[in-house]
Amino acid sequence: MEPVVTVGLDGSPESLAAARWAADEAERRRLTLRLLHAWPLLVPDTPGIPAATDQNYWAKRIVHNARAELQARHPGLPVVGELIADDAQHALLRAASESEMIVLGSRGLMPVESYFLGDISMSVVARAERPVVLVRAEASGEGPQSVPAAAGGVVVALKLHGSHDDLLAFAFGTAAARGMPLRAVHGQSLPLDAYVPWGVDHDVTEEITHDAQKRLSQTLRPWREKFPLVEVAESIALESPAKAVVRAAEGAGLLVVGRRKHRSALASHLGPVAQAAIHHARCPVAVVPRA
Repeated sequence: MEPVVTVGLDGSPESLAAARWAADEAERRRLTLRLLHAWPLLVPDTPGIPAATDQNYWAKRIVHNARAELQARHPGLPVVGELIADDAQHALLRAASESEMIVLGSRGLMPVESYFLGDISMSVVARAERPVVLVRAEASGEGPQSVPAAAGGVVVALKLHGSHDDLLAFAFGTAAARGMPLRAVHGQSLPLDAYVPWGVDHDVTEEITHDAQKRLSQTLRPWREKFPLVEVAESIALESPAKAVVRAAEGAGLLVVGRRKHRSALASHLGPVAQAAIHHARCPVAVVPRA
């Protein structure tokens, strides 16, 4: 199968926002956009059947309307629609394994009214083999309070241990494709011995900051060399990683966070940074599995 960006559609404003974001990204990366709608009650198509008696009418309409809008916005973008007779979770996980990334709508902490935005969506994020991007309707550039998708640059949250290759490849590749700056953020809570009766021991905080800055620079060095045109900034925050990442995402065009790959589906879960990003960041959030 040729490389594609897949977006999950369910007819909600959030899934349409995700489709618009995915179309922009597919065009930048020169990839095909696949519009996917999964419905367990889908029946074999019967040519010539009237719309009034077609059980697949609404499923077809969801994909058709999105495809028409996106092709009008992106005349040269290859767009394919796909209806699958399967439950959403299984269909999305399979699609993720076949895609460069999969894009879904998200309401953050807002009430859940769509299957893409509830437990199934979180399960896909936690178990997908490839990056999953969550997009809110307000992040699509359509609403009065929206943030343009191209504004603010790419922010990537980094731990300073373990493998970062998949995470940084996605973050730098996205920044390069968009011609946007990248900001690498590392948050680190202070240890107990940093606190003194009058506040914090500045000698301790300076030592922690210096060490973290050195390791962050070492981690980024080979990626700066691989993507010399990407403007990179580094940021160390002496607070909880979750708070540091959400704060850094304010005004960003995309927040990229990692999650650990799990050998067992039963053990799949998201860490506190990914959870905070998904629920609180107002920009699109890419969750990238890493070793």
